[in-house]
Amino acid sequence: MQREIFVYDIETVPDADATRRLLNAPELDDFEARDALSEYFLSKTDGKNDFPRQPFHQVVAISYVHLMREAGEDGSEVIVKRIATGGKADSSEAEMLAGFFNIIESRAPQLVSFNGRGFDMPVLKYRAMVHGLSCPRWFSEGDKWNNYESRYSTNYHLDLLEVLSDFGASARCSMHEVASAFGIPGKLDTAGDDVRGMFEGGEIDAIRNYCETDVCTTSLLFLRWLRFRGDLSESAYARAMLGMRNYLESEKEQRPHFSEYLDAWENDGLS
Repeated sequence: MQREIFVYDIETVPDADATRRLLNAPELDDFEARDALSEYFLSKTDGKNDFPRQPFHQVVAISYVHLMREAGEDGSEVIVKRIATGGKADSSEAEMLAGFFNIIESRAPQLVSFNGRGFDMPVLKYRAMVHGLSCPRWFSEGDKWNNYESRYSTNYHLDLLEVLSDFGASARCSMHEVASAFGIPGKLDTAGDDVRGMFEGGEIDAIRNYCETDVCTTSLLFLRWLRFRGDLSESAYARAMLGMRNYLESEKEQRPHFSEYLDAWENDGLS
């Protein structure tokens, strides 16, 4: 099991350039192109779903919580190292993607996500190829059964949506639903459907902040999963949760969205 863990999440908007090429409609402006892409996928699904397929999502934020496994007196400890979003508000999509895949290429951490196998990672791989990027270690790391590509191996990519639903044998609950059941913050005042409007309004920092609160929730769900598996003792789990609280407290003056997140964080009975 890798010592380094990156819990990640992405935010996206419909790719206007790809849409103009798809529809052979160079005259469309960005707003019109995104609307046209919604209409295109509505027509493909008999009016049921306007959500673009993975290649047509432009990545506008990649956030992560960097965790480290350490040896403790009663087993493993999980230490919070950093919560951040890749690049800067004015970074290009290619720059953000290059930074993400460089982490994999140079460090090969365990990745943790919520619906990462179904959405985030396919988007990241498609978009990396859009920009001609390369990540050989994604395919060479591990062995036949344990690697980044293997759906049922959680050593390299643990998708909480998959493991919590027994890989689709039971209902796939949303992250907000699971977080609500567990007594930890889910969605605050922003949801994924708001991101396009925020992007078109130039609210890039707000998107990055929203992505960071989502990845905080994913991290808390991950810690609860580790506790259930027995990877963390009760005391180690409590210390990990306290570590998350302390990190957010230490950053909240400069990052008010962490203050809002802490306000929403109810005592879960084990922290």
